[in-house]
Amino acid sequence: MPTARKPDQSAPKSASPAGVPAREAVPRGEEGAQAGEFLTTTQGLRLPETDHSLKAGTRGPTLLEDFHLREKITHFDHERIPERVVHARGAAAHGVFESYGTAASVTKADFLAEKGRTTPVFVRFSTVLGSRGSADTVRDTRGFAVKFYTDEGTFDLVGNNIPVFFIQDGIKFPDVIHAGKPHPDREIPQAQSAHDTFWDFVSLHTEATHHMLWNMSDRGIPRSYRTMEGFGVHTFRLVNAAGESSLVKWHWKPVAGVHSLVWEEAQIAAGVDPDFHRRDMADGIEAGAFLEWELGIQVMPDDGTDSFAGIDLLDPTKIVPEELVPVQPIGRLTLDRNPTNYFAETEQVAFHVGHLVPGIEVTNDPLMQARLFSYLDTQLTRLGGPNFAQLPINRPHAPVNDMLRDGMHQTAIHTGVAPYLPNSVDGGEPRVAAEDEGGYVQLARPVEGSVVRGKPASFDDHFSQPTMFYRSLTEVEQAHVVEALSFELGKVYEQSIKERTLQVLANVDADLCAQVAAALGLPAPKGNPAEDVEPSPALSQVVTAPGPIAGRKVGVVADAGSDLAGIGRLRKAVEKLGASLLVIAPVGGVLKKGKTTEIVERTLLTVRSIEFDAILVAGGTTPTNDIRLALLVQEAYRHCKTLGAWGDAAELLKALGVSTDDPGVVVGDGVAKEFTTELVAAVGLHRAWDRESAMMAAAD
Repeated sequence: MPTARKPDQSAPKSASPAGVPAREAVPRGEEGAQAGEFLTTTQGLRLPETDHSLKAGTRGPTLLEDFHLREKITHFDHERIPERVVHARGAAAHGVFESYGTAASVTKADFLAEKGRTTPVFVRFSTVLGSRGSADTVRDTRGFAVKFYTDEGTFDLVGNNIPVFFIQDGIKFPDVIHAGKPHPDREIPQAQSAHDTFWDFVSLHTEATHHMLWNMSDRGIPRSYRTMEGFGVHTFRLVNAAGESSLVKWHWKPVAGVHSLVWEEAQIAAGVDPDFHRRDMADGIEAGAFLEWELGIQVMPDDGTDSFAGIDLLDPTKIVPEELVPVQPIGRLTLDRNPTNYFAETEQVAFHVGHLVPGIEVTNDPLMQARLFSYLDTQLTRLGGPNFAQLPINRPHAPVNDMLRDGMHQTAIHTGVAPYLPNSVDGGEPRVAAEDEGGYVQLARPVEGSVVRGKPASFDDHFSQPTMFYRSLTEVEQAHVVEALSFELGKVYEQSIKERTLQVLANVDADLCAQVAAALGLPAPKGNPAEDVEPSPALSQVVTAPGPIAGRKVGVVADAGSDLAGIGRLRKAVEKLGASLLVIAPVGGVLKKGKTTEIVERTLLTVRSIEFDAILVAGGTTPTNDIRLALLVQEAYRHCKTLGAWGDAAELLKALGVSTDDPGVVVGDGVAKEFTTELVAAVGLHRAWDRESAMMAAAD
């Protein structure tokens, strides 16, 4: 234990931020920022009024002695901290991770090795390029950062929803971000890669090709956080209790399946609901539809080569196909609680690749090595100094006895006089921990080589894996890649950049290049794409069997004449599966028919199709030519979403141009078991892709 205070020493009375004496029973981080029933200053002085400045007469000048005015305005002027340079736009949730115990053979990390052990977590999702006020649904990579509050210390798994990155060496990170950010002269475009500098960079740095194609695929516009995969990106080293090591890659597999928006849908959402993803997560948690993932690892031998099956495991632009090394599930993550305060938690949380626990180590991946410096360094500016770990959201759930002292915002009152080791005046404490006492001891391994700025020859292959990715997609997904590339390059002004990018695409796939070139009105150059690439079916998102519908939303159009009892039965059926049903009507209020009532949650004025995974029209609904209803239904149809109706409402669908024989259209005489079963299966498939070719913007 730290040295006790001397008899002549004292310290500030332990109190919460609100001046309430600290009590051991108060949960961590819940000490309270407010106390008492009266408005006060920050010093606890009760205030009789806060609407008028202190003046010399009611029409006179404001007096400098108004300490309340000065405190209130000064604090307001300093309420913002620098936003993150990247990943500024984010949303987060609390949850729990439960270990399956199956990782014990490869790691001694207690939170992974012990079956049934639960660990509190805080997870932050984010976009990369946009500012804090940008939209959720822009085409971009998403951050997927998980803070594990383990008994051995904090472990941060700071990953993305895409398993590769644009660059192979961290020294280029400022360059790729500068290229992706808005142009410095006009500060546009915001949160977009569809501009000259981004495509100039990726066409000149062909190592970016793999990540670029993932971004241009449906992975760049996820449907929600709950339907988004996560990856550790880098190769990590795990060490078990016997001192044996393995190389691994981390995977987060969403229980809800992997699904995305379509491009028009993402654009509409960015305008009508820029908070689309964060709202979906917060509403889902509040409704009890928690977000869930399985954590898995790909395990490769640590044989000293840092490679496997010809794949350089230190190259962050490469993946190991799951067909080659299956993902082994090792635990389950559940996000079940929303933050209490966005700034205190989501904005102030500080992740760091170097937050490790025994049994988990980094590798020589040159991008990873740079991140070990960058993540720690950025907090010093953003959070005002080195003591950010003392903020409630960043505090470890393990005992802390460091020798770090002072600094901005120091809240700990340290005792003793010798914050160094060894010492003889503080009892020689704190002690260092041996490995068998939980000390973090890196695996001994040889390190040698000439000092050089360079890269290994194995980093030179920039095209075989992008080719594998593109050829692993279904025709629908490939069409979306072509559409995305055509859109993005269509926004580029310099023709030389377009031509150079087409040459890059020619080295990926000739047909891909030809289609994009045709859309741009340019000739397709010849390339040298790999021909012996084995596709990886695991890279496709399109499913053939229905998945779970928890967290999904079903919208039902109704009015006073509708079958409200049928709506009630349908609500019961979908809520049993974790989905929600919202009633959409011409005007707000309550629909009533006999003894049955339904609250109107959306009106035709406030609704857009993007909010729902299925749109239905209730039987008995009055036929109408309301253009807002036509827009709602036709958008959902064009986006290949499930549509449906029961009873005479099927005729209303037909009047709106929807054939009841089309894929993804569910009709029935009433809300019976057969109808709900068919509806749930259709929603579980996510989209009716069979009608995509006729309805999507990329159609012939």
